[in-house]
Amino acid sequence: MTVDLQTKQPAQSLPLLQLEHVSISPKKMPHRLLVNDVSFSIEIGKTTCVVGESGSGKSLTALAIMGLLSNQLTLNGGRVLFNDAENGVIDLTKLDDESLRKLRGDKIAMIFQEPMTSLNPVLTVGYQIGESLTTHLGLRGEHLNSKIASLLEMVGIPAERAQSYPDELSGGQRQRVMIAMSIACEPSLLIADEPTTALDVTVQAQILKLLSELKTRMNMGMLFITHDFGVVADIADNVVVMFRGQIVESGTREQVLCNPQHPYTKALLACVPDAEGEKRLKPIDYSWLTGDHTAAEAGEAMHE
Repeated sequence: MTVDLQTKQPAQSLPLLQLEHVSISPKKMPHRLLVNDVSFSIEIGKTTCVVGESGSGKSLTALAIMGLLSNQLTLNGGRVLFNDAENGVIDLTKLDDESLRKLRGDKIAMIFQEPMTSLNPVLTVGYQIGESLTTHLGLRGEHLNSKIASLLEMVGIPAERAQSYPDELSGGQRQRVMIAMSIACEPSLLIADEPTTALDVTVQAQILKLLSELKTRMNMGMLFITHDFGVVADIADNVVVMFRGQIVESGTREQVLCNPQHPYTKALLACVPDAEGEKRLKPIDYSWLTGDHTAAEAGEAMHE
C-alpha cells in the first residue's frame, strides 16, 4: 500500500478524507471536465452532504473516491487523501488496484443508490454480507454466521432472513441489507449515494435514522449524496452544493440552509415544499447563468 509520507501527520489533526482540486473527464476528451476542481473534507464522526441535481457530478465524485470510475473516464487532476489510522495519510489516487480492493469494503464502504441492481439475485443476502467478512476479517463457520446474524439484527432484519434472496425482501429491507454489508467491517468512511431515493417517505425516515445511529455508534465519517434538502436538514453537519461539476457553495448545515449565498443554492431551496403544502412547486430559475460563464463565475457575478 502506498503511503504519502509527505502528508503523514497525527490522525487527530487531519480530516478523515480530504479532496484537493479533483477533476474528472472522459479519456477521449480530457479538456471536457465533468467534475472540475472539487475540494472538500469529511471529519471523523461527521456527515458531509453533497447536494445537487442529476448530472452535477455528485456520484462521479464518490466513485472517484472509491476508485470505481469507468474505463471511459479518468481522474485528470487532484488528490484524494484518506486518513488511515494504521498507515497515516494515503493518497487514494496513487494506489494500485490491489491496494484499493483491500480498502474497499473494509475501511471505506459505499451504499449504492439501487439495492436491487447492487445485490446478486442468485445469492442469499447472508452469503453476500459474509463475503466482506471472509475477505477482510477471515471469518468462517460459526463465527461468520454469528456476525451475519448480528449485522442483520443491527439493521432491523430478523437473523433468519440471512437465507432469503433479494427478491424475497421489500425495498426497505434490501436497503437495510446493503447497509449491513457496508458496515460489516466497521469502516472509517461510509459513502451513501442517494440510498433512500426509491423508498417511500416512512421507510426513508427509518433508513436515515438508522444511518445516523450507526454513524454515531461507530464514529464513522459519512459522505451522503442527495438532491433533497429535507434529508440535508435531518442528517448533515456540513453541506457541499454542486452544479455542472463544480462546487458553488459549501459550509455548515446552518450556514447553507439558513443563509445561502449562491443563486443556485437559493433556487434549490425555493423548490422545497413547505410543511403545510401551501407553497406551489416551481422550476429552478437559471436566468443567473448566462453566456458561457461557469457556475462559479456566474455566482461571483451575482454578488458584484
